[in-house]
This record gives sequence, structure tokens and C-alpha cells, in this order.
Amino acid sequence: MDKTIYTKGHKALVERLIKARKDMGLKQEDVAKLLHRTQSFVSKIEAGQRRIDIMQLKEFARIYKKNLDFFI
Repeated sequence: MDKTIYTKGHKALVERLIKARKDMGLKQEDVAKLLHRTQSFVSKIEAGQRRIDIMQLKEFARIYKKNLDFFI
């Protein structure tokens, strides 16, 4: 079984996160501040190097003003 970060589903999730951020006109630094995290945290998620759990996804959805089903 493949690791989660190497699946097509994970890649699609990452692409949707990046699209949602750009649609909102936000930089990674902006999102990091809103999440109370570092820019590298957001960067690693968007690079597909870090898994994202459902609670983190809920926070991204809130920031990007998207429903969870947009990302799934």
C-alpha cells in the first residue's frame, strides 16, 4: 500500500488547497499567520511533503471560505 502523501488523492487535495489559496489572493505567509503556524508548514503541505488531518483541513476550508467537499 502506498503512503498517503504519494497517492493521486493526496496530490488532488494539494492542488485544490493551492487553488483555493490563490483564489483568495493569499500568500503562504498570510495563511500561516491565520493558522498560527510557520510559512514552512504551509509550504510543506502544498509541496505534498506533509499530510494534512481533517481538523487542519477544516481550518484551511474556513480561511478559504470553501466547503470541505471542495477539497475531497
